[in-house]
Amino acid sequence: MVGIVIVSHSKKLAEGVVELSRLISGECPMVAAGGLEDGGFGTSYERIEAAIESVYSDDGVVVIMDMGSSCMTTEMVIENMEGKKVEMIDCPMVEGAAAAAAESESGSTLEEVKQAAIDAAGESKF
Repeated sequence: MVGIVIVSHSKKLAEGVVELSRLISGECPMVAAGGLEDGGFGTSYERIEAAIESVYSDDGVVVIMDMGSSCMTTEMVIENMEGKKVEMIDCPMVEGAAAAAAESESGSTLEEVKQAAIDAAGESKF
């Protein structure tokens, strides 16, 4: 299955998105990489790298970020992971994570998981 990493400036936010997504897809390899090592707000290269490695398989990994430096830091991590199938996704964090998790659990490819997350942006909430 395609792994999913949720990157946020907030540890609680990243963990909450993973927890909510697990209600939809309990089997998908998904992990949070939020906050700094001291528990404060921010993004950590080391946390993102470790999270990607923890869910990595030959199927690849998608990374969903909240904003700003979480995107820049994730980009730096991926640049240093030569030869690995890891892609960032520009999508709404909660809806995209849930859609990606459901798609991954169904055995879809990296591109299909990525597209499901992107398509979540067009879904109406009501």
